[in-house]
Amino acid sequence: MTDVYIAGVSMTAFGKHLDRSLKSLAGEALEGVLKDAGCEAKMIEAVFFGNCVQGHMEGQDMVRGEIALRPYGIEGVPVVNVENACATATTAFHMAVNYVKAGAADIALAIGVEKMFSEDKARMFSAFDGAWDVHEVEKSKASFADMAKGVEVPEGSTSPRPYSVFMDIYAGFCRMHMREFGTTQEQLAVIASKNHQHSTMNPLSQFQRPFTVDEVMSAAPITYPLTLPMCSPISDGAAAAIVCSAAGLKRLKAAQARNINVLATIMQSGSNRGITEFQKHASKLAAQKAYEKAGVGPADMHLAEVHDATAMGEIIELEALGLCALGDGGPAAARGETRLGGRLPVNPSGGLESKGHPIGATGLGQIYELVTQLRGEAGARQVDNAKLAIAQNGGGICGIEEAITCVTILGR
Repeated sequence: MTDVYIAGVSMTAFGKHLDRSLKSLAGEALEGVLKDAGCEAKMIEAVFFGNCVQGHMEGQDMVRGEIALRPYGIEGVPVVNVENACATATTAFHMAVNYVKAGAADIALAIGVEKMFSEDKARMFSAFDGAWDVHEVEKSKASFADMAKGVEVPEGSTSPRPYSVFMDIYAGFCRMHMREFGTTQEQLAVIASKNHQHSTMNPLSQFQRPFTVDEVMSAAPITYPLTLPMCSPISDGAAAAIVCSAAGLKRLKAAQARNINVLATIMQSGSNRGITEFQKHASKLAAQKAYEKAGVGPADMHLAEVHDATAMGEIIELEALGLCALGDGGPAAARGETRLGGRLPVNPSGGLESKGHPIGATGLGQIYELVTQLRGEAGARQVDNAKLAIAQNGGGICGIEEAITCVTILGR
């Protein structure tokens, strides 16, 4: 098997960029990753371009990557346009890694770009409506309502303002977990507070102000038990990675001392499982494959970036990855195990809740954080002696779990 290395990474600031075009964000990410890898545009042999909603927001339904990157010198090479809901960017990364591993190229680019924020709020929020079965909407709503049964919802704990349908989905996950394992709203608030604190040390994060646990608890409600700081925002941004073979790395002399090994990249769709069949969770199964491929286990990890579209997402994925026991995600956070300086720092970047969630770029934002940490270049949020790191990035809903999940293990 061909070893694959990450030679360069980049990420724009995530946030609300009404004055920026998708092309300009793509150009910034491309310029950054080329500089980081010591690479020229003409050296890129294949491109995997991730984007979800440009068609919905702007009508650019096709050839998005070819159009976005042509002004910046990417031409005459294969360009594959990738869409996989919120897992789009790590799907692009997965494809780039395997393209190099197959010997089809020595240097490949994975890039994810998203422009989601808009003054047209109805269009903005409806961008999420296609991330589940549009022919089974009422059935899906009923499934998550059933999942949430058995937990009393306090009066006034649902926002009167519009929000993503995925917050209702996560609320269903929350209430089920509260019922099955005793997870509390305060534990969710601890996770959100922790991630917002981490984001104060990340200059590229959308939010950079701390929240106390009490502030999270008393913040504006979204849908019980979620409050606003527990939920990821609408975001714009871009992120990128250049991956290469050993032969490609020899051509990128500036990257040779700072390259990171791709130990495993696993992509897996969900399945028709029961709500409490946690052993069949897609992320759990993907993680088992990733650990086996990398020759390591969950106890070997030094940090993790997981898909916390809400604070509940961090609990679900932490448990699925085997980084804590089933049902212990909330208590582990309350014990301080997942904050910087704890047993296993989770989302030192600030996570989706604080760093932001431009869905077509999110997964490569996670890769950027892992690489930055493994290189020892994360500044105030640096995890001590980080050598092995894991990321999980999920996308869409099919049945009662993610439609797709990607698990990546990197090492130095």
